[in-house]
Amino acid sequence: MTYKNIYLKKGKEESLRRFHPWIFSGAIDHMDDGIQEGDVVRLLDNQGAFLAVGHYQQGTIMVRVLSFEDAIIDRTFWHQRLQMAYDVRKSLNLQRDDNNTFRLVHGEGDFLPGLIIDCYGDTAVMQAHSVGIHRERMVIAEQLVKVMEGSIRNVYYKSETTLTARMAQETENQFLIGDSAADVAVENGLRFHVDWLKGQKTGFFVDQRENRSLLEQYAKDRKVLNMFCYTGGFSFYAMRGGAKLVHSVDSSAKAIELTNANVQMNFPDDARHTAYCDDAFRFLNQSDNTYDLIILDPPAFAKHRGALHNALKGYTRLNARAFEIIKPGGILFTFSCSQVVSKEQFRMAVFTAAAQSGRRVRILHQLHQPADHPINIYHPEGEYLKGLVLYVE
Repeated sequence: MTYKNIYLKKGKEESLRRFHPWIFSGAIDHMDDGIQEGDVVRLLDNQGAFLAVGHYQQGTIMVRVLSFEDAIIDRTFWHQRLQMAYDVRKSLNLQRDDNNTFRLVHGEGDFLPGLIIDCYGDTAVMQAHSVGIHRERMVIAEQLVKVMEGSIRNVYYKSETTLTARMAQETENQFLIGDSAADVAVENGLRFHVDWLKGQKTGFFVDQRENRSLLEQYAKDRKVLNMFCYTGGFSFYAMRGGAKLVHSVDSSAKAIELTNANVQMNFPDDARHTAYCDDAFRFLNQSDNTYDLIILDPPAFAKHRGALHNALKGYTRLNARAFEIIKPGGILFTFSCSQVVSKEQFRMAVFTAAAQSGRRVRILHQLHQPADHPINIYHPEGEYLKGLVLYVE
């Protein structure tokens, strides 16, 4: 198979020499005629020397690199890359009787830029972040089922919100393979409903699994506030950890409905839990000094660099209020999932909040995404989740 070529400006090939998987629009000198969005293209330097193969797409990131070898992107390629990703997950022992929830493919971290696959029991939820992946969705789904050796029977495609506006209009969330009405998955022995049809991301925030387990160790005899609870993951871990009281807060009525259903499924008729559908800042401003364990896990405050300044102010304001209301000896789990916010910037925002409160604060843990959300060492942008566990005197 012959792919069309894109030629880079002189000196713009250096990032590819360092194996970074993106080429930005400003690096491109010229390209062959007839290249369409989603096409596989060859990247060449200004002397015509081969650099990489990737998916072309209009926008700031114009090519996402699939291979630094002059490879053919066919069924064999997808099978091999999916097998590599699955081998890593098997080494992590994530498929167990008490756990069938994990991320199988994490984009650039698994050398498959533009592709996310989360597994919930025998259903995989696939998400495309590029037109090239969208065009290959059926081939990828078919190879996925083969690689997973019978453990995955259904593949649900959920990309209406992750593709370009024009492409999203032509895209329908649907099962590509199989069909399942079952929506209950298991994480570390706890069961939960997955709303892959209408829920955020692929239906659950798989990336907080290890951090939820850590929270469980701190929950005994504490009064817990889980802000931005979504479907209640931190809440039911806190309850299993022996919390005295758990309050879950989210602005989405659907999220609160799912939180209540998840708590009921794991702890039926347990009076320790109450869920509130409310704005986060309004709820915090009305709260007294009831809680001695608070979780702040907001949605991304900044999805692009233009929003960074306001995002950092938002993190400072949010954490400052938590410092004001948490009891002495309290534990604060605080997170940012904004990719454009660095660990240092987030830590400075929390530091500023602590200083404003006048409380003495110790860092107990510095948290990040789990091993099934690996970071390509040549693509540091893949490190998006950062968190702190703080002891507040």
